[in-house]
Amino acid sequence: QVKVVESGGGSVEAGASLTLSCSASKPGPTFMRYTMAWFRQAPEKEREFVASIGWNGATETYTDSVKGRFTVSRDSTENIMSLEMNNLQPEDTATYYCAAAWSSPNDPSSATGYTYWGQGTQVTVSS
Repeated sequence: QVKVVESGGGSVEAGASLTLSCSASKPGPTFMRYTMAWFRQAPEKEREFVASIGWNGATETYTDSVKGRFTVSRDSTENIMSLEMNNLQPEDTATYYCAAAWSSPNDPSSATGYTYWGQGTQVTVSS
């Protein structure tokens, strides 16, 4: 069982930056065996994939709309995954969720591959 908790959301203007953090309950070596991901859900829209980082930290995947603006990373010593978001736009407004999957899901961009989810943190970007 892994518990993940998000933090770092807020309200910003377009062009600003935010960094989200996801704290995982598993200790260091075990944490590194989980693929971690960020998803987001805007009001009245489906939950969508944002970014993932592989179980060994070597593979990063991004949805096209955030490539070049968002960077996902993980720190095994602190059991934390981060999402650095730059040049935020109003269309980035959503609740952002952290997710964890043991080892490597077949499709890291599919929500069905993740077992553990956080409660979400709100990001609001005004124009």
